[in-house]
Amino acid sequence: MRRHLRVLVVLALTQIAGWGMIGILPVIAPRVAAAFGISLSSVFLGTSAMFVAMGLAAPSAGRAFRRFGSREVMTVGAAGIGLGLCLLALSPNLPVFLMGWVTVGLAGALFLTTAAYAYIASYAGEQARSLIGTLMLVTGLAGSVFWPVTAYLENLFGWRGVGLTYAAIMVLVACPLVWFGLPAIEDATDTAPAAGRLRKGRVFVLMVAAIALNSFVTFGIDAVGIQLLKAMGMDLAGAVAIASLMGVIKVGGRVIDLLGGRRWDGLSTGLVAGAMIPMGLAVIWIGGAGVISVAGYLALFGLGSGAFAVARATMPLVFFQKADYAAAMSTIALPMNLINALAPPVLAGLMSGIGAQATFAVLGGLSVTAFAILLLLNRMRGNACAGSRVS
Repeated sequence: MRRHLRVLVVLALTQIAGWGMIGILPVIAPRVAAAFGISLSSVFLGTSAMFVAMGLAAPSAGRAFRRFGSREVMTVGAAGIGLGLCLLALSPNLPVFLMGWVTVGLAGALFLTTAAYAYIASYAGEQARSLIGTLMLVTGLAGSVFWPVTAYLENLFGWRGVGLTYAAIMVLVACPLVWFGLPAIEDATDTAPAAGRLRKGRVFVLMVAAIALNSFVTFGIDAVGIQLLKAMGMDLAGAVAIASLMGVIKVGGRVIDLLGGRRWDGLSTGLVAGAMIPMGLAVIWIGGAGVISVAGYLALFGLGSGAFAVARATMPLVFFQKADYAAAMSTIALPMNLINALAPPVLAGLMSGIGAQATFAVLGGLSVTAFAILLLLNRMRGNACAGSRVS
């Protein structure tokens, strides 16, 4: 770990900055809406546009990692995010504003999360899983770090000034930090045909299905959880407090995976986390907004979803060699980001149509299905690892 400390610090700083700087809408949205004379919901289309673009660009990003190297692609991605932030900061109307977010999404596929994990998988070898878990632990705090910073800067410079400031930081700080701070490595360039075969396999399809289902549940609750709790009878202050506490507890879930060390792998973490998620949803579905049920929901769902975030990134290492990791993660990123874009409006529609309690029941059903798929993957683990891995 000491040998990898510099790499971990550089990736942690740049990933926290990247996610923190593109997560500015919750802070600046009211002033953007006022500037353009539009509704808040129209402003938040930027988030959906970003995730859709990020997902659609993910497979091409995976090929770029193999061809040009993940460090080199990440440098270009950081510059692209800066360009997108500059575009949205200077936008005269909503269409140009959304074009800025599309640019951020395309560049984010080259720089954020998957790119960092692909670099670690190529650089760290057998220690990749541990380093990925550690990186996830610190980058989960991006919003907590940057939301107050964004609010402070907005009061000083306005929302356009925030965008331009963050664009400058991405280009002038993040780009050179990635280029000079990360050692050059040889990413595998001859494994695309093997990776292509793996992506078509049953194991991969099941893994993507389990990850996508739980991503819909966890990201959807992140987006509309406050409204769900309010609809269950909780007041606004309590709902906000619970949502804020959930973020802290999710970090605890990532710590659980780190404590396991070499004693379990990504699929083992996924099984434990995949069981906790539906249990937490069942508690609040049955008990409503009472103190005991909310506490159980926080503990089970919070820890489970935090641990599953690690499993989502490390599960491919159970079945595929590190040379195929970038291709696997890039393919997973396509449905995941599309689901991240669709989950909030779908859940909002469900909540309006069938009520909060029934919505929790639907989410519970989806998470139970994901857990059943994980159990099937566990049964297939031996055959998959023996017959599907590429040496």
